[in-house]
Amino acid sequence: MRILIEKIRLWGSQQFDQLLQKNRAEWKWLAEKPAPLSSLNRNLWRGAVPSVNFYSLLFLSGVIAALGLLANSAATIIGAMIIAPLMGPIIAIAYSVSMGNRLLLRRSSFTLFTGVVLTVAIAIIITWLVGLQNLGSEVTARVRPTLMDLGVALAAGGAGAFAKSRKSIADALPGVAIAVALVPPLSVIGIGLARASSEVSIGATLLFLTNLIGIIFSGAIVFLWQRYGSITKAKHGLTLTILLLVFLALPLGFSLQNLLVKEQVHNTVWSIVHTKTLTFANSDVHELRVNVQKTILVVNLEVTAPANSISPKQIKEVQKLLQQELKKPVIFKVRVIPANEFEAQPELYD
Repeated sequence: MRILIEKIRLWGSQQFDQLLQKNRAEWKWLAEKPAPLSSLNRNLWRGAVPSVNFYSLLFLSGVIAALGLLANSAATIIGAMIIAPLMGPIIAIAYSVSMGNRLLLRRSSFTLFTGVVLTVAIAIIITWLVGLQNLGSEVTARVRPTLMDLGVALAAGGAGAFAKSRKSIADALPGVAIAVALVPPLSVIGIGLARASSEVSIGATLLFLTNLIGIIFSGAIVFLWQRYGSITKAKHGLTLTILLLVFLALPLGFSLQNLLVKEQVHNTVWSIVHTKTLTFANSDVHELRVNVQKTILVVNLEVTAPANSISPKQIKEVQKLLQQELKKPVIFKVRVIPANEFEAQPELYD
């Protein structure tokens, strides 16, 4: 029996090897090597040149992004991401880091800098012209970056560098542009400057720098992995990007921790309001916001309820319950909107 099993195993191994060799022979023509150095170099130089095409597309992308952010339209913002040409000079910077090409680094950095200034200036002008005072969720979502945004930037940078070195997957670049979103943060910076809001402009600046440094670092790593350049040539550039990543990781990690705390508190408060207290049983919850102020949690609740149905004493009891559940000092703010009901009866005619 043992001999039979051994023969079957040997036969199966031989059949598998034959199948593998056959597939290798049949699919060998599909194997794709990285683009030749001269071709990739020429392609990246073309994307790093400050041309009329670059500034024209960037101008239109900036206009679309600024209007989309002010109108709070996600679809419009995605359109701006697709046509934005900023990935060109940034991938060129990553390539110049891996190759130690200072001339390309200077050219692509100049193109990127002027593009950044143009995009921010467009957003400032459009914000002044439109004159909207309330910022929508599309703007506020880009002022609190976390380590998750850095992870997206690292993955997008690697994908962009890989797509640039493979002609057959160049159509993946629009997807990379959508994933990493370079123009919208710059537009938010302009909106924040136009509104004189340091919180908005600083938060969006941190997001853009996170995307920029993440793309450059991972893009350079992918180029080195494909044998473009060498570690010796890229040593200084990689060292600088690693230091910048470590510097950025501190506020991003703190922001992520705050986000997780807010999510936990939000879920706990929602559970308490709906299942562990009768104070808000006859009310309709409109908004629940949680802010972290050092060691104190600030919970803002907005509800619609019948007049005089909620008393300050009840609010104090719920606040004590929240502190017991969360084990942290809690400031509980409740805004009650009186609910007025009207009913009109039809007139009866004889």
